[in-house]
Amino acid sequence: MTDFHIRFGAEVAEALRTGRPVVALESTIVSHGLPRPDNLRVAREIEQAVRDAGAVPATIGMIGGELVAGLDDAQLTRLATVDGVAKLSVRDLAVAAATGADGATTVAATSAVAAAAGIGVFATGGLGGVHREAAQTFDESADLITLARTPIAVVCAGVKSILDVGATLERLETLGVSVVGYRTRRFPGFYLTDSGFDLDWSAESPEQVADMIAARDQQATHHGGLIVANPLPTDEQLDPDLHDRTLAEGLALLARDGVTGKAVTPFLLAHFHSATEGASLAVNIRIILRNADLAARIAVAAAQRRTGPAA
Repeated sequence: MTDFHIRFGAEVAEALRTGRPVVALESTIVSHGLPRPDNLRVAREIEQAVRDAGAVPATIGMIGGELVAGLDDAQLTRLATVDGVAKLSVRDLAVAAATGADGATTVAATSAVAAAAGIGVFATGGLGGVHREAAQTFDESADLITLARTPIAVVCAGVKSILDVGATLERLETLGVSVVGYRTRRFPGFYLTDSGFDLDWSAESPEQVADMIAARDQQATHHGGLIVANPLPTDEQLDPDLHDRTLAEGLALLARDGVTGKAVTPFLLAHFHSATEGASLAVNIRIILRNADLAARIAVAAAQRRTGPAA
């Protein structure tokens, strides 16, 4: 009889046992989000950014049908370099496990696995959301409904700017997902510092975010996620004119080629990489490294809040 439980990497298991801060990381950025060979290098840099800020990285993925919280370097290399790695959302986890698949977890799946593993902070680049033309296609990322029912703090640069940002914020409100800007009252636009939408709440420090997490847990009135929207500085964003032109071109190509569903995001990200001659890739990497650093500092603050500062 096969056991389908979550397996922990040794370092992550020890950190959780002793109350050290841990940050969950997704693996789709490794297998589907970044081109080879940059993907493996950047995956290692993301983990190092978490370590440098005082926390333990727990990259989550599936190896041969087994969910792993805390991939080791050989497992990370496998997901970064082999062909046929499945892109796993929450609905895919059980099927992929039963069929012995190698898989990379999306934001939704990573959030669900992290919460089940007892990891409360997660760093990613940008969330999925409501797609353009969703009124006709009903195309909405599983990230949203998963965050509505998963108690995890997700540090991100907003939602991917290829999506309908306004509609996504409306859905997050309806679903009861808390959204705070990190040192801003404007929602970031992934490649762009400002998506053009206001936020009701902001946090000024990792400690304040940790207080928000603690208040949610103590009140026990809300069991969903907390989005910490961390914008790029304006001098690090993609040039807005280049962004808008590239997005318009990409949307036209989507319609021409009939690309739909899970293929939309990687198609558009690949188009951005090609059309901007790598500029969007550089921005994407800056985003995830900054978010990994902030998530680690939040995890450290949350751990200190639970146990008191280390001697």
